Amino acid sequence: MVVQSIKQFMKQVIPSVLWRPISNLYWSWYNRGRHKLSAAVSVRRRKDAASLRSYHNKYSGRRCFVIGNGPSLRKTDLSLLRDEVTFGANRLYLNFPEMGFTSTFLVITNILVVEQCALDLKKLTIPKFITWRARKWMKDDARTIFLDTDYTLPETFAQDVSGRVYEGNTVTYTSLQLAYHMGFSKVILIGVDHHYDTQGPANTVVVSQGEDPNHFHPDYFGKGFRWQLPDLVGSERAYKMARENFARDGREILDATIGGRLTIFPKVNYEDLF
Repeated sequence: MVVQSIKQFMKQVIPSVLWRPISNLYWSWYNRGRHKLSAAVSVRRRKDAASLRSYHNKYSGRRCFVIGNGPSLRKTDLSLLRDEVTFGANRLYLNFPEMGFTSTFLVITNILVVEQCALDLKKLTIPKFITWRARKWMKDDARTIFLDTDYTLPETFAQDVSGRVYEGNTVTYTSLQLAYHMGFSKVILIGVDHHYDTQGPANTVVVSQGEDPNHFHPDYFGKGFRWQLPDLVGSERAYKMARENFARDGREILDATIGGRLTIFPKVNYEDLF
């Protein structure tokens, strides 16, 4: 609301011929510049960059699972993952009690999730990779490792996540970049349904009016939760970059999502993996 008011005020006082370049400059600062400057002068961000470098090739040659949050998780026997390295995302922790164990890591790039769930996140003792843009809510959490993620151009794949990481319109893409950085040779996706019942313009912020039909738990983005509608086309562009980068290095990404609609990666049967 405040940002929209600023935009309207600027349009009123700035001549139309100057509006676009000044607007572009402002949004470049707002979306990326201010966070980049803050990171450059932050001791915490330098410390976290060093932590990220310590993960480089730590799991070289191994496999891992990147867990999405789609309804298909309810059909997936997650107990098989107990001894696997796993990347969870956003509110996967809602499923930890039923799973009987936690994911190895948790990844979050959406500041709306962090803002509304910070208290829950701080209770988790697993390493959490969270966007630097959400530092306001997690700066006092020792288990958080901040990533310098953003959603502006250029669209890239970061083989080294200690620097800038493009978000790719889905937290799954950030998890894939983390997995590459850590050296995993095989990454298996589950719960990446690539389909939402809720429709609307990509990235529009909406408020849930009831139980969540788009994720594994009705309270995931339950009544009153603010969230952004997905950009499935944008995420597919990112997934293709991930596929190409893994393939160039002789690594692979497989999709074991039960009933998933994503067609970017080779499909495999989940239970056959064990």
